[in-house]
Amino acid sequence: MKLGVVFPQTEIGPDPDVAATFACTAETLGYDHLLAYDHVLGANTASRPDWKGPYTTKSMFHEPMVLFSYLAGLTKTIELVTAVIILPQRQTALVAKQAACVDVMSKGRLRLGIGTGWNDVEYEALGEDFHNRGRRSEEQIDLLRKLWKDEAISYQGEWHKVTDAGLNPLPVNRNIPIWLGGMAPQVIDRVARLADGWFPFVNKGLESQIQQMHEGATRAGRDPSSIGIECIIQPDTSTEQLKALQDMGVTHVAVVTMNQKLSNPKAHLDTITRARDQLAAAFG
Repeated sequence: MKLGVVFPQTEIGPDPDVAATFACTAETLGYDHLLAYDHVLGANTASRPDWKGPYTTKSMFHEPMVLFSYLAGLTKTIELVTAVIILPQRQTALVAKQAACVDVMSKGRLRLGIGTGWNDVEYEALGEDFHNRGRRSEEQIDLLRKLWKDEAISYQGEWHKVTDAGLNPLPVNRNIPIWLGGMAPQVIDRVARLADGWFPFVNKGLESQIQQMHEGATRAGRDPSSIGIECIIQPDTSTEQLKALQDMGVTHVAVVTMNQKLSNPKAHLDTITRARDQLAAAFG
């Protein structure tokens, strides 16, 4: 099982040197990957008294592609993971271009986690349809892979048209792993049919949900063991809990330090250092 760490987007602050220190420390500590969340806009709750979303205008987010472009030149081995880019609120060809460039600049270290999101405020501002985002994401995945594979393509879908055009540069391996986030039944089905991996939440039904995904993959003619599974864990997660996740089929985990009442960036660094020491027995 691979061990990663979540970049503490909402609590690390805007200083680029602090962001660099966090990423480089994670790499030095031996974490396999660095995972970053995504939001473009936050809603102002002053005009939305009934707002239920977890993030607002008070929640700071570095844009993951820009962040990873910066960190690609400062790190050497750690995998850079979006978990997740809200794909349907973005133009597909532009995401393909940005991801390819990050992959090239990092020498093939990008893993693209994508999701459909929940925040219709962002969709409105970005000019994309919130209501067909799930179905549209499937066509986006197909187009991304085709754009990454060939120097030029022609493509006619329900929502996309490309006429004999292509990206340059292409990704290092002419492919970037696509992992999906979400727990809805339609997402589990989409993972089984289309994804290289999945980001489920740890919950009481996880084992059953993984089994559903594996059964769906088998029906789709895929090897379930070829689909990675990553869960977010707390810094004090025990080796017994990790083994239980591994027994379910979880292949990756990432330690999150946000919402732990940590007072400053150094506290986040101290926490990932302690967590790595505590988990050393499980991960070596």
